[in-house]
Amino acid sequence: MSSTYWLTNTRLETGYQIDEGIVTGTNSENFHLLIENKKIAKIIPSSEKIADDLPRTDAKQLLALPSFVEKHCHLDKTLLGDRWRPVTPVRNIFERLDIEKEVLPSLDTATQERAELLLETYVAYGVTHVRTHVDIYPEIGLKNLENVQKALRTFEGKLTYEIVAFPQHGLLRTDSRDLVREALKSGASFVGGVDPATVDGDIEASLKAMVELAVEGNAGIDLHLHDPNHLGIFTIKRLAQLTKEAGLQGKVAISHAFGLGDIPLTQAEEMADLLADAGITIISSIPINRKFPPMGLLRKHGVPVAVGCDNIFDVWSPFGNGDILERVGRLAEISHWVDERSLSQALYYITGGKTTLDQEGRQVWPKIGDEANLVLVEASCSAEAVARRSRRAATIFNGELTSGSLGAY
Repeated sequence: MSSTYWLTNTRLETGYQIDEGIVTGTNSENFHLLIENKKIAKIIPSSEKIADDLPRTDAKQLLALPSFVEKHCHLDKTLLGDRWRPVTPVRNIFERLDIEKEVLPSLDTATQERAELLLETYVAYGVTHVRTHVDIYPEIGLKNLENVQKALRTFEGKLTYEIVAFPQHGLLRTDSRDLVREALKSGASFVGGVDPATVDGDIEASLKAMVELAVEGNAGIDLHLHDPNHLGIFTIKRLAQLTKEAGLQGKVAISHAFGLGDIPLTQAEEMADLLADAGITIISSIPINRKFPPMGLLRKHGVPVAVGCDNIFDVWSPFGNGDILERVGRLAEISHWVDERSLSQALYYITGGKTTLDQEGRQVWPKIGDEANLVLVEASCSAEAVARRSRRAATIFNGELTSGSLGAY
């Protein structure tokens, strides 16, 4: 594909069909998009004749959606490409950590190889940005980080990425602060953490260590927080306070945050306001075996929210296929978002906050000047794509085709 070309016959959503105040469907039309300098430079109706001789690529009336963001994965943990391995039952997280520490170094396949297989899967499913956690602990040092970075470099030109230095076995419990500090100097951009109460055994010391490392390394924070109920809520409140004191608003995320799903909605609304004030993002993998944060409520209160796949066939879970559209479809199903508007708005959670239409049905994507990052889908509208996990026919990143095929003419 040329760096400057027309993406012709591209189906774009133009507004909701509304009958007596009720959204009954979504309107769409075909357009020609001029791709130039990695951006969408011009948008014209397909009925309008193209007045130049630039190369053309036919989108064949496929629906264009903003490309997807995988906000929570573990490229170093996946067992993709290795033999089937059943998950061993455990009594607590520490037994699981010991199993993982034993299994991963013993595999016949290399970390980089398995990470590349997962990245290839993501791109085929429409992902152009990933945030990956990478295990950092004394026995492994920075080896996982180095191998994941090698894998990510092979995907340059296909996606962008963020790396979380993740002390899975406990930041304090394994005294990994120096390793995390070194990882930040070596390319990681987030300080990770896990269950300051359960794993580290000291909420205050653990959170303060994370914040200090983030400030020192000019980095963000992404905390795994599985602790439930009021233990989890207490931890969130303290992290929010420390975030504001350190001036880290907008740079902190909490993954899982199960405690937000364990409390009454009235209290969840209070927590939502607190999180919005601190600029803390909530990321959920939408588990089916336990309550998770009320994502719609959080979004309504201005909390940045996102969905990630998390486990993709590893020693923690035999499930997961890397399809982030399927995962947000699960969110919609569990949340009872069955109407056209709610389904189409669900794109917000997997596109970095983008939707094709706003709540009122005004077209907000794509606009001239937007980055040419999009996925072409076999669907009539985004609501159908979310509900039916429609097939991705092609992924385009910075104007370049990275997966699938389209017809040039």
